[in-house]
Amino acid sequence: MSDLAPFELLLAVARLGSLGAAARDHGISQPAASSRMRQLERRLGLTLLDRSPRGSTLTPEGALVADWARAATDAAAALEAGIGSLARAAHARLPVAASLTVAEYLLPHWLARFHAVARDTAVSLTTLNSEDVAAAVRSGAARLGFVEGPEDPAGLVSRTVARDTLTLIVPPGHPWTRYGDGGVPAAELAATPLITREAGSGTRRHLDRALRLHTGEEPVPPLLELSSTTAIKTAVGEGVGPAVLSSLASAGDVAAGSVVPLPVRGLDLTRRLRAVHRPDRPLGEAARTLLDCARELPVSHG
Repeated sequence: MSDLAPFELLLAVARLGSLGAAARDHGISQPAASSRMRQLERRLGLTLLDRSPRGSTLTPEGALVADWARAATDAAAALEAGIGSLARAAHARLPVAASLTVAEYLLPHWLARFHAVARDTAVSLTTLNSEDVAAAVRSGAARLGFVEGPEDPAGLVSRTVARDTLTLIVPPGHPWTRYGDGGVPAAELAATPLITREAGSGTRRHLDRALRLHTGEEPVPPLLELSSTTAIKTAVGEGVGPAVLSSLASAGDVAAGSVVPLPVRGLDLTRRLRAVHRPDRPLGEAARTLLDCARELPVSHG
């Protein structure tokens, strides 16, 4: 976390609107805060702050760095929370399974809040696709699961904890960018081989179901099947083909300009993210606390 301290100070400038307010928030003097920001600028080779007699504000580059740093500081907080949980594993353990999107982009925030109120409970997290998450909960390997498929998993109690939107992304200069805000026709999307997740993925199942309901036909087989959202985004950015991913997953790449988001004409790609558990097995206090943390924190798409 020590290496991230200057980025946390930058985030405080973005949040509070001035370097002086950020310095007070971190309990240091303004000259000390200014020195740390100059060291960070030299380290990155970028000008992050516009300095004037009226105060300091973020440059466009500084705003981008702050957006990217937020994910790193959140992940570091989640790492500390996870390590702290493991250190207290002798007291309590909560086995959780989560789909890739939830595990990568939402659970770090939920776990950081959970750790603040349930310090004696260790969370053991397994990342799977949505079908396998449901199977892990049914078998008892996980007490609580988080899935993103279009239907409630059979035989499990399901509760909506958040909502998400799928986004079509293409490389810059792709022919579909001609559609602009008018959107890509759903029939054309269904007839185009896409870069997708594996068949058990909730993202893929939701997209296939939405296209079937809209067009009355099965989407064509995918161009590529990849188990990693990072690999999918890289392939799109390099011009291999289009893909449909969670807005949570694509927001950073859209902001960086490596991919272009496009609407799909007439297609509703919003979805519910659900927590699931067995009806015959009490959740327990720790699982209920984690559910409360998930419901209380809003979803941010960057």
